[in-house]
Amino acid sequence: MVDAYLARRALDYLVGFTLSPVLWRKLPGAKSAGRVQSVALRLICEREAEIEAFKPEEYWSVATEFTTSEGGRFTAELTHLAGEKLGKMGLKDQASAERAVEAIKAGQFKVAEVERKTVCRFPPAPFTTSTLQQESSRKLGLGASRTMRLAQQLYEGVSLGGDTVGLITYMRTDSVNLSQEALTGARSVIQREFGDRYLPKEPRSFKNQAKNAQEAHEAIRPTDLGRLPADVAAYLEDDQRRLYELIWKRAVACQMEAAQLDQTGVDIADASGKTVLRATGSIMLFGGFLKLYQEGKDDDADEDGNRRLPQLSSGQPLTQGEIKPEQHFTQPPPRFSEASLVKRLEELGIGRPSTYASSLQVLQDRDYVRLERKRFMPEDRGRVVTAFLSNFFQRYVEYGFTADLEGKLDEVAEGDLDWKEVLREFWRDFSGAVGGTKDIGIKEVIETLDQDLGQHFFPETEGGTDPRVCPSCTTGRLGLKLGKFGAFIGCSNYPECKYPRALDANGGEADAGPRELGIDPETNLPVTVKKGPYGHYVQLGEPVEGEKKKPKRVSIPRNMPVGELTLAQALGLLTLPREVGLHPESKEMIFAGIGRFGPYLLHQKSYASLPADDDVLSVGLNRAVHLLAEAAQRKGGRGAAAAALKELGAHPTDGKPVTVHSGRYGPYVKHGKTNATLPKGVDPNEVTLEQALPLLAARAGAPKKGKGRFAKAKAADDSTDAKPAKATK
Repeated sequence: MVDAYLARRALDYLVGFTLSPVLWRKLPGAKSAGRVQSVALRLICEREAEIEAFKPEEYWSVATEFTTSEGGRFTAELTHLAGEKLGKMGLKDQASAERAVEAIKAGQFKVAEVERKTVCRFPPAPFTTSTLQQESSRKLGLGASRTMRLAQQLYEGVSLGGDTVGLITYMRTDSVNLSQEALTGARSVIQREFGDRYLPKEPRSFKNQAKNAQEAHEAIRPTDLGRLPADVAAYLEDDQRRLYELIWKRAVACQMEAAQLDQTGVDIADASGKTVLRATGSIMLFGGFLKLYQEGKDDDADEDGNRRLPQLSSGQPLTQGEIKPEQHFTQPPPRFSEASLVKRLEELGIGRPSTYASSLQVLQDRDYVRLERKRFMPEDRGRVVTAFLSNFFQRYVEYGFTADLEGKLDEVAEGDLDWKEVLREFWRDFSGAVGGTKDIGIKEVIETLDQDLGQHFFPETEGGTDPRVCPSCTTGRLGLKLGKFGAFIGCSNYPECKYPRALDANGGEADAGPRELGIDPETNLPVTVKKGPYGHYVQLGEPVEGEKKKPKRVSIPRNMPVGELTLAQALGLLTLPREVGLHPESKEMIFAGIGRFGPYLLHQKSYASLPADDDVLSVGLNRAVHLLAEAAQRKGGRGAAAAALKELGAHPTDGKPVTVHSGRYGPYVKHGKTNATLPKGVDPNEVTLEQALPLLAARAGAPKKGKGRFAKAKAADDSTDAKPAKATK
């Protein structure tokens, strides 16, 4: 197992540190490649390509409402028409749906057949690393990295009434086994909290279905199943509490009795038997483990099976009600969520579950993908990197190759293969593939990428116009180019035509080159959006040759889509900093502006960063005062914006106020520039001026703290008993 660990680590280094420099040389702007991360990126990019190439197809469904003689109502879907079974695409257009409606209207319907069966639903296995990440994403909305950080905190221990206690077992495991101690604890909790009806006769065991499972540890579970979530809630942060509750419920539920459902299927036919509709439903007979826990789904589950049907019997006549034809379109495959991507990687046998969180985080940190509405969307930079690797290093981003390599590493762990031989075999072929790229010119790279990604960057237009025609010179052809800062879209007539466009198939992020928004009515100068090494900015006018004065520039905040920036917004940015209003306490002006760290608020000499949800151009006075107060509180009450909790009175020596404040190290009293911490047990709301004065006097008379040997020498000089300090250089 140690050899397998060394081999896996060496392979990650060999791939990452060898392949990444190739990307830097051949694909400027690319940042890194990795044994697992590049395969995960390919999965995301290929799914996006499937979505782009998807052509929706129209189909119709027809539902009819029926009523029994007792007044029970239910809905059935058309399944057979004119004696033929209809598939999902059986009714392709509105005309077909209308014919089906007429056939239903003309018939007299009764119950043809009723099918009833009792089915059992068994609980899922306790958590492994992979399933914990998936379920935490589905149920709690936590990313894989966040989930693993929280699990690490629960594993390392939390203070419970003064004692640090590890709340869960080791969270990096492929095992679904539970120890005898855990089984006994779970059964005891089930019997006490739910009763004997929910306790199986024997403990339940599970078998791991995952490829290459390493079962060195037991499944993830609470260290003490008798420690209910409510017992520890007061000691945990909210996300820690939610994750602990999820782990506890899963561990207990896996040992509970199975749920029982009564499933019913009813066929309804006309007199000829050629027009048939079907209704399905289910009734929960016994909840079992579902009383405590129900596993989440990646996509919305079909609710048809959960309908309640009235009591029906074969041959029972029915009254026909409203007929509802409905148009549908086929849907493309969904983009990967963190849960579904982790599940797919595990199914393919790629990587280890303990590394998934870091691999997915690297993809986001490198700007290869972004997480939008909890789904992964590839950035164009990621598409380019995947296209390059797929064309020039195809073998090393193939799913089968990476999975086979994991299989060899597992054989090393079992002692059946020598780890150095695995590395030798891998390096022999891999170094040859890397060496072969030395002869690949940039022109060949550009042509290959342009051909591979042409459909993505230049999609066909409805009008039939050529999407590759240069909009600037109208004679050149647009294509993929490589520049100092990465790939972009450029014109074939370069350098005569210098039209550039950022890599964005939808034209969303602003153009790579200057884009004029309009003319400033006050100065009559052009307002332009440009991109520099630190991001996009707005510029008023252009530099004049021979003049040192530069035109005014303002950075564009991240919460403003550059491609949608208007002239009015740009002019507003150019007027920054702006006056927000007078602070209600100090009567001093609050300003809003943009600095090197983004949008900010300024009051006197105190700053507060403006959150992404707030617009620097429209943030109001009330919101600004609130943000400044929050910033002062985070800084421990320091700065001009920090307000005193209360004033105790005037100091007898100079008449200046003595006030109470809340600081980062606790409450303190303040007089002028002297601060004195309140002793423990003294309530800042009840402290008096008489209590504060001795504290301030003691603090004012205390020697100033210094640093290093110079401070020690000064202290020695001030002491009458000390020997003269030696001179220091």
